[in-house]
Amino acid sequence: MQVDVQSLRQQGVELTDRALEELIPSFDTVPASIHGAMRHSTFAGGKRLRPLLAYQAAATIAGSLPRGIENLGAAIEMLHTYSLIHDDLPALDNDDLRRGKPTCHVVFGEAIAILAGDALQTRAFEVLANLDCPPVATVKIIGLVASAVGTVEGMIGGQVLDLESEHLKPTPELVEAIHRAKTDALIRVSVVAGGVFAGANDEDVVRLDRFGRKAGLAFQIVDDILDMTVDSAHLGKTAGKDQATEKATWPAVYGIDQSRRDAAALIDEAFAALAPYADRADGLKSVARYLVERQN
Repeated sequence: MQVDVQSLRQQGVELTDRALEELIPSFDTVPASIHGAMRHSTFAGGKRLRPLLAYQAAATIAGSLPRGIENLGAAIEMLHTYSLIHDDLPALDNDDLRRGKPTCHVVFGEAIAILAGDALQTRAFEVLANLDCPPVATVKIIGLVASAVGTVEGMIGGQVLDLESEHLKPTPELVEAIHRAKTDALIRVSVVAGGVFAGANDEDVVRLDRFGRKAGLAFQIVDDILDMTVDSAHLGKTAGKDQATEKATWPAVYGIDQSRRDAAALIDEAFAALAPYADRADGLKSVARYLVERQN
């Protein structure tokens, strides 16, 4: 079945943004500065791809979107935004542009930006603890997400590896370790958590995890390619930063052409993991295909 991925994306953005609007304190809630900073970065125009993956994984398992799934998507987006705020700080990647707008620390200062990232992470787990699903599923989702943002093969650990690898000669092993932790982990857990929310069994979780690992790595490979081939205006962030800081990237090891082939092959492998779901997985597949065909 042909899926209109643009329509799917728009629906995902609207669903996620409505939930975020309700879940993040308003601009005038005291202390206003921190809530303004949280909202500045959260509503700066993100694609909401991780929530969308969670929604479509849930639809793959349940056949349709389960009630309350938007709060899971919002929590995942809060965690993603927290990571971006901290990633852009002068002590890390030192970037002034994110999603086409000034980064959080540029607008609100470093101290408030650090606290805004902390606050989004804290609020995300508060939302996860109150998901509208069975308690066993809630506890499992919290555990999975906490691991995915942690230090052992998680997002924070990947950020550390990324920082410590600057100006070092990249190796295939190092680049894959960074990508699987820094980016892949949150994408993978978005898929798996969406499935668990919808009632996935152990076999479903294994399949969704395999899909998420493949799709997440493909996403980051494409991100590396875009950093080298697209200008800042279209990219929404400062282009060429990876090369300027001598980051360990997939193209730095394999070149752009091979990187494109690797991303396409990973998506094909991701699709194979979804074979048992037949056309129920068409939405999830269409989102994965978009991950490697996007231009920003």
